[in-house]
Amino acid sequence: MKPSDFITIATEALTLNKLRTFLATLGIIIGIASVIALLSLGEGSKQAIKLEVNSLGANLLTIIPGGTLQLPGSNTSLTLSDATAIQNDSSIRHFVSNVSPEFSQDTNVASSRTYIGTTVLGVMPDYQFVHMVNMQQGVFLTQRDEKQLAKVAVIGPQVAASLFGSANAIGQTIHINNTPFTIVGVTQSKGGNIAQYQDNLIYIPLPVAEYEIFGIHYLSAISVSVKNAQVMTDAQNTLGYFLLARHHIINTAFADFSIISQKDVLHVASQTSQTLTSLLGGIAGISLVVGGIGIMNIMLMAVIERTREIGLRKALGATEGEIILQFLLETVLLTFSGGILGMIIGVLTTMAISFFLQTVFVISLFGIILSLGVSCFMGILFGLYPAYKAAALLPIEALRYE
Repeated sequence: MKPSDFITIATEALTLNKLRTFLATLGIIIGIASVIALLSLGEGSKQAIKLEVNSLGANLLTIIPGGTLQLPGSNTSLTLSDATAIQNDSSIRHFVSNVSPEFSQDTNVASSRTYIGTTVLGVMPDYQFVHMVNMQQGVFLTQRDEKQLAKVAVIGPQVAASLFGSANAIGQTIHINNTPFTIVGVTQSKGGNIAQYQDNLIYIPLPVAEYEIFGIHYLSAISVSVKNAQVMTDAQNTLGYFLLARHHIINTAFADFSIISQKDVLHVASQTSQTLTSLLGGIAGISLVVGGIGIMNIMLMAVIERTREIGLRKALGATEGEIILQFLLETVLLTFSGGILGMIIGVLTTMAISFFLQTVFVISLFGIILSLGVSCFMGILFGLYPAYKAAALLPIEALRYE
């Protein structure tokens, strides 16, 4: 028999009972669609995380108080003089573009119509460049505001909506710890999950936050923008040794600060997303096994139904190898066609979910290739037993089968 004859016979056998063929492939379709959708959504999630982390600032290093060992006073170990020293040191300027000293405090903020609990952030003008803050309305804080201890504030879009609704926030007055501040700007929304907290911040000049509102003399963080990604490690090491020397610490185990790189944040977030995606993909893969077992059962029924046909073909000279090939081909066609349908459904499902959730739409090419390869492999795996059972039938007994 020619190869085309095998394909013709297999196609006719599968289309003879279309409903049974569809039900046999349903498990494969669902399994393939689930695997592709989950892997694609996981890849889209990683891309979204990367975009969100990058939106917090390009090549960002964040220095926070407190080290591996939480020693007394270590949470107040960073000061404005540390940030100034970092900015003025010639060895660090080789790596660093901008330095942003920051102090944050959760507090209640009131307008004339309501009050909310939010985070107030004392910052300097360089914060806008380090954290890539764009303005929706008005302007960001200036050096003049900082020097004059001006009672001005820049608010995030969520704060503007909560305090003023649809009204224009520029020029309005808010009270922070009973001190009035005039709003001079509203930031552009960052959106997403990681960067979204910046939409709910209030920015005021750092000297005002430290000395007049909260009465402190330390920082919550120092953010540093590195010139390019290639020198991130060198910059992190240089900053670490510089601050150890400033704080008169010899043993790094007793460091009273930690330096977190953007790469570290991205790695942790991506690993979490990858682990969850792999777990869900494994669960979805179980339906492939269930679908394969269903196809094996259908093919075993087909062997029983076509016993006389098998006997007739063997009586006319068909070899056991040809019988095995015939049934294997039918099983592979079943699983492969189910894989194609599952792939289409998986892509459409991913597109729909990405559209409704407003997430990054990414199709996992690895997921598609893996799913189609697995579907063909399962066709061979679960088709072997029915095929060998068909090939083992004796022609005389098969022809006498009723």
